[in-house]
Amino acid sequence: MASDLSVILPRVLIVSRRTLRKNKFVDFVGEYHLDLIVGYGAVPVIIPRVTGVHRLLESFEPIHGVLLCEGEDIDPSRYEAEHSGLSPEEFEEIRRLHASDTAIDKEKDSIELGLAKLCLERNIPYLGICRGSQVLNVACGGTLYQDIGKELQKKRPQCERVVHIDYDNYDGHRHVVKVLPNTPLNHWFQESLDGEKMEILVNSYHHQGVKILAQRFVPMAFAPDGLIEGFYDPDAYNPEEGKFIMGLQFHPERMRRPDSDEFDYPGCPSAYQEFVKAVIAYQKKVNGSTALLPKPLQLDKEMEKRRKIIVRSFSIAKDMYTTGRGMNSSKESELKAGAEFLESNTVLSLQQENRLKQMGATVRNGSSYFQRLKMNEERERAAKNLMTKMSVEQLSELMSFYRMMGQICSEILDQKLRDIVNDFEPS
Repeated sequence: MASDLSVILPRVLIVSRRTLRKNKFVDFVGEYHLDLIVGYGAVPVIIPRVTGVHRLLESFEPIHGVLLCEGEDIDPSRYEAEHSGLSPEEFEEIRRLHASDTAIDKEKDSIELGLAKLCLERNIPYLGICRGSQVLNVACGGTLYQDIGKELQKKRPQCERVVHIDYDNYDGHRHVVKVLPNTPLNHWFQESLDGEKMEILVNSYHHQGVKILAQRFVPMAFAPDGLIEGFYDPDAYNPEEGKFIMGLQFHPERMRRPDSDEFDYPGCPSAYQEFVKAVIAYQKKVNGSTALLPKPLQLDKEMEKRRKIIVRSFSIAKDMYTTGRGMNSSKESELKAGAEFLESNTVLSLQQENRLKQMGATVRNGSSYFQRLKMNEERERAAKNLMTKMSVEQLSELMSFYRMMGQICSEILDQKLRDIVNDFEPS
């Protein structure tokens, strides 16, 4: 099997949805999504919605794109939902009308919000469909209507009210949206838009939607009742350069003619096509930056043995330095290798010699060092106090970040030590 990353197809992560079938839970993803991702040249990697997966997201690396789609309502505690103004009776009616959607899935929330934030941090291409668009908005600080019918529709005149979900005509139901000019949606559906009205008919399977759009996003389409039906980040949209951050409330992959795979409009698959284009470009960009890194130095057995002895010597010295403990006689012989290494400064570069002088000055200034240790202890106590107030999700994200930084530091430190040893290799 080829191990070269340059020949591996780009990977798009998709989180499954859980359902009950024959008295057991089954995870699934709509096949239309998978078919389009594969058809445009990427590989869908399904993340199972099982307990604890949100803590294992780094295990799914490399990640070249994320597609989030169907699912239950997002836990209202994830956004400012206390101002909805809905009564307990109204909440009960909502749960009765939308029973399959109002069963909150906190594990899926944790997985998908974690992935969305990862995409935003690394500029990984992200396409959110229906719930996926809501996840994206919440991840960036936006809010949602807990129920469009109760919160939005009752404020609108009858002529502006929109049916956003029709259980009796589930796949056949359509409603109008107005597409805004100079947006990707406008470009994709351009040949199907009336020049004046700028409208298309879209499907609709939701009772929630964007209430306050996060600041970084720009709307692309509105329903007649004012609900945002699509948005994107214009500063993170350039598929040719691997940039794509977008949310669509409707399902373009399911906008097909009755009993046919023919799309309602030629532009329906464009969101997936451009998303995969960005995924492919992102993979090339990541692989290109990786290729620029120097290959690890290959040492022969003798040099590798020497390196380990020197590193061990430095490690003991560092431990003595940081703890303030004196020299253990049993360690004296091990320290000798490092001392000899440092005494051979006739072959040190000027930069290395200056650095060692700086290190010596730091050691001599012991009182200043111990004062800093005391300050660090105070900072550590303050950090612990702060972390006790953090949620499990926040602590998990923080731990993942520092684990990643630790791995990077370890790799760079190892490379630097190899470079130093290489400098001392007899010519």
